[in-house]
Amino acid sequence: MSLRHDGEELLGDVTAHVPDRPWARGIPLLHPWANRLGGFAYMFDGTPVELDPADLYLEEHGLPLHGLRRAVTGWALTEHTDTRAAAAHRVEGFAGFPFDHEIAQTAELDARRLTITTTIRAGERPVPIAFGHHPFFQLPGVPRAEWALTLPVAERIVVDANLIPTGERTPAGALDGPLGDRTFDDGYTYGGTGAFVLEGGGRRIEVAFEDGYAYAQVFAPAIADIVCFEPMTAPADALRHGPDSVPSGGTFSARFSVTIDAVSER
Repeated sequence: MSLRHDGEELLGDVTAHVPDRPWARGIPLLHPWANRLGGFAYMFDGTPVELDPADLYLEEHGLPLHGLRRAVTGWALTEHTDTRAAAAHRVEGFAGFPFDHEIAQTAELDARRLTITTTIRAGERPVPIAFGHHPFFQLPGVPRAEWALTLPVAERIVVDANLIPTGERTPAGALDGPLGDRTFDDGYTYGGTGAFVLEGGGRRIEVAFEDGYAYAQVFAPAIADIVCFEPMTAPADALRHGPDSVPSGGTFSARFSVTIDAVSER
């Protein structure tokens, strides 16, 4: 996926550091769950589920990360114009996620804004909701230390040594300002108003959580000049701790947008 402004690419790529990961560039969907799980088993709707490591992406602590490999393939393009694209995937017979459903996604583009909507349509059983997206942003030609962040978050989700939530939350504190030498791989509750902002070199990227995303993961590693404002429907490890769900036959949609401006235009 590409997102260009004034001829420059604003989406980052870290596949050189994490090969064989389709979610390491662009704006990937993380499904059927986003972020880390604290183990290889979970229970939902009275069904115990064992995860097969062969169908997983594993993170640095050896734990499952960002969904199932099978979820990436099998999508069908249902609409494609110059300003709108839509695709859908029927998730059926997944041993690691035995809650059949259809997932659909639309991407709509105007002169300044990209809007992405993701919709789950449940089958005969409830479907847990724990998906998210992982946009990778960059500011070409601007030193990382000069990138300025605005993070409209409320609480920081406290994690253990394996980056799994402990159940504790603390005030997020003052996070806005230059990125400098800071790094992030932190989960937060969304504050409910305002956009996440990356600004520098006369350009401003805003990510607005418009509907359905109550959590955010902020990722800014030392190994690459990228910042990710990740819209999340649930915190890390939620799949193992009673996540929200779509009832049988029901529908759930979540939407976020990316707006790009030259600062002089604002």
